[in-house]
Amino acid sequence: MEHITSRSNRLLVHLRKLGTSGAYRRERGTFLCDGGKLLEEALGWGAEIEALLCAEGTVPPPLPPTVRAASVPWDVLRSVSPLETPQDILFSVKYPARPLPEVWTGGMVLDGVQDPGNVGTILRTADAFGAPGLLLLPGCADPFGPKAVRASMGAVFRLGAWSVSLEQLGAILRRSALPLIGAALGEHSYEVETMPRPAMTAVGSEGRGLSGAVLALCDGTVRIPMRQRCESLNAAIAAAVLLWEQRPRAFGKEQG
Repeated sequence: MEHITSRSNRLLVHLRKLGTSGAYRRERGTFLCDGGKLLEEALGWGAEIEALLCAEGTVPPPLPPTVRAASVPWDVLRSVSPLETPQDILFSVKYPARPLPEVWTGGMVLDGVQDPGNVGTILRTADAFGAPGLLLLPGCADPFGPKAVRASMGAVFRLGAWSVSLEQLGAILRRSALPLIGAALGEHSYEVETMPRPAMTAVGSEGRGLSGAVLALCDGTVRIPMRQRCESLNAAIAAAVLLWEQRPRAFGKEQG
């Protein structure tokens, strides 16, 4: 294993840029992860790990021979990590080689969900409840940003998350013969128990909800009943309710 002490080392500069620039991540086809738990998930699910940094004294698990590994002092590791509470391992991973499916059997659409923690949590929940993946419209946080990746708890290695335009979403819905049901109040909103299945469901940001363009594409809306004194749910919580209701029936029985 290499030992690096210079903060201007080319590998460290590369990893630092992966943590701060979405454009750089997309250009390099690589994203940044932190912590031993995510490393275990990446190794277990066959992710293509590019490079790894660990704090001095940390012993990582066995790595493929193609991985460039280096130890660094703690202060240097903290200078690379974009997170407020970095763990003792940072590593870079190639984007999963997952083409956008032509036809879907359901799934979740995010519209303007800007909090990366919410995006990562929704990805984790979609994986838990058997959704085929996430579609992210413009304005959403990058699902491969460090905070979203950490919140996904490894789901980023198992489930697809694709950024699409409104036009692409419309084409997917037509090819899949699926209705789009938006989480919003409408004159004749479905209750969660009565919304169509299968369907694609859409959740917007907490601040403004679904955009007018997405609502125009929706075949209906769904409301989540709650006390009148409560204005709304966190976007990740609302998504969890809809994903639970949309889960595959056989999967639900299987899990009790």
